[in-house]
Amino acid sequence: MILFAMKERLIVPRFVTVAKTREIGAGERDVFGIDDYWIAVFNVGGMYYAIEDVCTHDDGPLAEGELYGYEIECPRHGARFDIRTGKVTRLPAVIPVQWFEVRVDGDDIQIGLPD
Repeated sequence: MILFAMKERLIVPRFVTVAKTREIGAGERDVFGIDDYWIAVFNVGGMYYAIEDVCTHDDGPLAEGELYGYEIECPRHGARFDIRTGKVTRLPAVIPVQWFEVRVDGDDIQIGLPD
């Protein structure tokens, strides 16, 4: 479990169920509106990953892009991000995208949000 650190205190993420595992098959993705976020959830090899569905270069919808292994490519200008970490892997973006912890509880896919 990832803990968020804020001003000398640890915050345990609040997990929200977004889908059932059968709803996002291998190689697929879906986007969910949760609180103030649009979150793209990807299934790569049976593992689930979640990032904010907004390119940090121009606010484009990342989930509409092509997925190359663990890299999602923004369909607008080709910036790429690692869906496992949110890190930029190709310009023109230079700022990482927000990453979210994912866990599977039974057949529920859950996203960890800062509370």
